[in-house]
Amino acid sequence: MFENTKAFSGFSVDDIGAAKAFYGDTLGIRVTEEDMDILALHLAGDKDVLVYPKPNHVPATFTILNFEVDDIDKYVDELAARGVKFEHYEGMNQDDKGVARGIAAGMGPDIAWFTDPAGNILSVLQGA
Repeated sequence: MFENTKAFSGFSVDDIGAAKAFYGDTLGIRVTEEDMDILALHLAGDKDVLVYPKPNHVPATFTILNFEVDDIDKYVDELAARGVKFEHYEGMNQDDKGVARGIAAGMGPDIAWFTDPAGNILSVLQGA
């Protein structure tokens, strides 16, 4: 039924101004403002994601956006230099940078998680 229908995803934040600064300035994504205080994140491949304000926002407890990169250490270092703090999860065998080295262990991609100002979980990953 929907195989030829365009679709998009979205998620909520509690501060649209902080989200615009984080996604636009910190992450370097092209962000535009839409009607009703909604932001559009323009991702590679002509994929847009909507970010909308929600007064009673509760951060997602799962990864809402994954950024596939060719050199995870380069991106983790650059994000850290921009003030991004990486999450450390028990049992994930992460290094000091917060990278779970799955490729070396034959267990999937190398991945590091961080949050946006609203507490939503994002990741950078290599080898997906």
